[in-house]
Amino acid sequence: MKLRKYPVGIQSFETIRRDGYIYIDKTPLIYKMISEGKPYFLSRPRRFGKSLLCSTLAAVFEGRRELFEAFTTEDGIEQPQLFIATTNWRWEKHPVLRFDFSAGDLRTIDQLDRLIDSTLRRYETQYGIAPSVTDTNLRMQDLLRFTHEQTGRRAVVIVDEYDNFILHSIGDKEKTDLARQRFQNLFGPLKEMDDHLQFVFVTGISKFSQMGIFSKLNQLNNISMTDEYDSICGISEEELTTQLRPDIEQMAEKAGKEYNDMLDELKQMYDGYHFSEALTDIYNPFSIVNALNSHKLRDYWFSSGTSRALIDMLAQMPAIDMACMEGVRLPSTAFDLPLESFDDPLPVLYQSGYMTIKDYQPDRRMFTLGFPNGEVRTGFADCLYQHVTQSKPSDYSRSVFLDAYYDFRDDDDLSSFMEAIKAFLASVPYHLDNGNEHHYHALLYTLLTAFGADVVAEEPTAKGRADLVLRMPTTIYIMEIKYDGSATEALEQIKKKGYADKYRLDGRPVVKVGVNFSGQERNITEWIAQPC
Repeated sequence: MKLRKYPVGIQSFETIRRDGYIYIDKTPLIYKMISEGKPYFLSRPRRFGKSLLCSTLAAVFEGRRELFEAFTTEDGIEQPQLFIATTNWRWEKHPVLRFDFSAGDLRTIDQLDRLIDSTLRRYETQYGIAPSVTDTNLRMQDLLRFTHEQTGRRAVVIVDEYDNFILHSIGDKEKTDLARQRFQNLFGPLKEMDDHLQFVFVTGISKFSQMGIFSKLNQLNNISMTDEYDSICGISEEELTTQLRPDIEQMAEKAGKEYNDMLDELKQMYDGYHFSEALTDIYNPFSIVNALNSHKLRDYWFSSGTSRALIDMLAQMPAIDMACMEGVRLPSTAFDLPLESFDDPLPVLYQSGYMTIKDYQPDRRMFTLGFPNGEVRTGFADCLYQHVTQSKPSDYSRSVFLDAYYDFRDDDDLSSFMEAIKAFLASVPYHLDNGNEHHYHALLYTLLTAFGADVVAEEPTAKGRADLVLRMPTTIYIMEIKYDGSATEALEQIKKKGYADKYRLDGRPVVKVGVNFSGQERNITEWIAQPC
């Protein structure tokens, strides 16, 4: 089978098409959007295809029809015709003004000022405009007016990752206030100059109304959580199993697996994002492209700079209990909270891509959130582990603990693993001890999740909820935790409540584990394991 080219790290639509890379055709939704409206806002997590969408929109409004038609590249790769080329779109060439704030190294106000100035200057030079003022508000007005007059067509303004600079400056009020002033001055004319605008598209992570930047542009149509556009970024289940099926088949063949098994693994790792009430399954595009390119399942999205940013974010949030994050419910109004306040971390985690919509109750306007997939769940736990223990991924104690977990997984050596847990708990800073059973329950859950364990917290059964159910390759462990009680008491509760009954037909032996934590010792003082 001929290898196909995957656009790893490529966000230019022209490059993808001309150099023969795979492109998932999003032009049906693009055509709908540009035909039906004018000012739009889209929120999606980082590295989810927003920049590629902006690049594609720019090509459409620049009238570059040849990029959308079927053609053969210089290397002999056949690129298929895209949907929009089959429509009655007029392909008129508009002035396209693109402001890209996605650069991760944009950190100071001086850097922001230089980027804004250089972007304005580039378009002023392109259209032969000699700026008579230095104020960005007036320069933007002149740019919109003069490009319309010179070309006879209204301008298109595309703003990519408008909130990136502010999100990286949260905690520095002076810097974020200065950045807001810059953006308000730059984009203030977008409402006043409506007669000179053909189309406006703004992307970011946080909802634009939260930042106070586009307060004058209140007519922006926010399509972030609409059913119609939920798959405009990312890769839908249908797109994966049709347009990318040959690639999955090739990946499965190399791994010696069946197609359906390979698809299940990709789904478990990278699927699970939902951006609307329709709950359309969306795969993380960054991870999928990297996985198909390397033929390996790895934590691509989470390892691409997410960890440090997340740990910094966690440091400013109220304490997070990972054991309670699956199935948490939020009203729809919660998503309008100011992002930088961090009063409630859940909307922030949703917008950042660490949590997603699992269910929606329209009669109550209530969303249920949870982790989208295995990659995010394990990666988030790992970051939370580093945050709680104030450790680094390279710490020696972490490697020792990880080895103990793998020994437990491979050999069912529970005793050594429990000793490793005790060593871990001894390293947790004293001020993080909440002094109750649930605190240790949450710590243990986070720890196991961080190492990729198949663990469920508060697993419901007919007579109650087991604290932790740990599914290992050859054994299922049901764990009950007591605080200043006894391990025997914990075992009796497992037996009395019949926690093991639902696992009798699994085929693996079931072991009940009673664990007692001491408030004085701040650690496990007793544990007992017995077959059920």
